[in-house]
Amino acid sequence: MIETGATAPSRIHHTALIDPTAELGEHVSMGPYCVVGPRVTLNDGVTLGSHVVIEQDTTVGRDCRIATGAILGGDPQDLKYAGQHTELRVGDRTQIREYVTLNRGTAAHGYTDIGSDCLIMAYAHVAHDCTIGHHVVIANAVNMGGHVEIGDWAVIGGMSAIHQFARVGTHAFVGGTSAVRKDVPPYVKASGSPMKLYGLNSIGLQRRGFPYDVRQELRRAYRLLFQGKLNVHDALARARAELQPYPEVQQLLEFCAHSDRGVTI
Repeated sequence: MIETGATAPSRIHHTALIDPTAELGEHVSMGPYCVVGPRVTLNDGVTLGSHVVIEQDTTVGRDCRIATGAILGGDPQDLKYAGQHTELRVGDRTQIREYVTLNRGTAAHGYTDIGSDCLIMAYAHVAHDCTIGHHVVIANAVNMGGHVEIGDWAVIGGMSAIHQFARVGTHAFVGGTSAVRKDVPPYVKASGSPMKLYGLNSIGLQRRGFPYDVRQELRRAYRLLFQGKLNVHDALARARAELQPYPEVQQLLEFCAHSDRGVTI
């Protein structure tokens, strides 16, 4: 149930400022000196710490927790932005820690999208038109340019920088202080500046219940694509001919086949 901010049955500190067009669900909690701007929707169970600013045109999913000083829904930092209506969307149960900044999209895409069950740690910045999947962990002080895509269950280590339009695949692990200039394939470990691959994310895949046969076939795909002497085109052709067509293997191959920025190796 969504009601206007002025009447919702929630725990709102008396110093909070809420725009009349904002909509709050049930059991929303809001600490001192929060600002909730126009056309913001906070769904049931959302908790805001003190001094949180949600500027405008933002939807926050159920049971999200947003810590002190975070700023959501700010204008995109893009010189081409001319005030068009754009949005920020945050899924359910996502935690946004202290002083995180999440910008709205631009006319190019229309919105910035953060999935459910994510953890975005202190001082991280998610720029305009980014798409973050579900169960993603973004550690402290990660900064990303516009149009970045991060797949489900990926982990981005602290103080890493991600170039605009770069992609990080599902279940990938990026080590701290990395410079992500090219795409990071699914299911791998990568780190450094310049960035290099360091094998399959075997521990992560095992923890998440991937069957042994799938992990073995992903390992074979990794060797063909990144440790052999074939070029990308020939390696992909051989992988498609020789490997079992598990969905995870197909996802890895398709990711590499459709990389505009090139794949980290």
